[in-house]
Amino acid sequence: MAKIEENLKKIQYQIENAKKRANVDQGVQIIAVTKEVDVIRTEEAIEAGLEHLGENRPEGLANKLQSIQSNISWHYIGSLQTRKVKQIIDQIDYLHSLDRLSLAEEIEKRASKTVKCFLQVNVSGEESKHGLTKQQALDFVKQLEQFSKIEVVGLMTMAPFTEDETVIRQVFKQLKQLQQEVSQLNIPNVPCTELSMGMSNDFEIAVEEGATFVRIGTALVG
Repeated sequence: MAKIEENLKKIQYQIENAKKRANVDQGVQIIAVTKEVDVIRTEEAIEAGLEHLGENRPEGLANKLQSIQSNISWHYIGSLQTRKVKQIIDQIDYLHSLDRLSLAEEIEKRASKTVKCFLQVNVSGEESKHGLTKQQALDFVKQLEQFSKIEVVGLMTMAPFTEDETVIRQVFKQLKQLQQEVSQLNIPNVPCTELSMGMSNDFEIAVEEGATFVRIGTALVG
């Protein structure tokens, strides 16, 4: 298995090249998606300098938190069942999958601090993907104004798994447009300045289209 340091250098180089190609200059945070790897491999990621880690199951997150004491930003990147909110909500720094009012209400009830949330938007319309439509997202953020424990820092999406770069790029472009629309609503707890999009197979396109967080598993940690 390749060293994470080598993988990270390569990915950072690809990100900088993507920014140059598109003439964009946003900061891009790399989230190491550690959901498929063990604690030892996760600790290697931290030693390589990664400060953002992503998990998608409460049990996996609990296991890592028990073993890893480093000062890390934890991202919950999977679909979150309402009944499991209380298990994780005070353990994470970012939630990438806010997609319904019942989930927002449970976070408001259970969290002891403000949680940075990304709205999950199903831009591609694929039935296999979770998330709000673009119109639902615009309506939903207006409902969140009264929630003191939720800060909508941005939007998240997943592009279709395809070789067609045009299709992928269109999804990311649409999320960027929606992010701008949401931020222009000027809702105090909905700054919506961030874009969580791009994974191992398409992060360069995502960066070209404005991603500020990329979620990378296979290409980084295996």
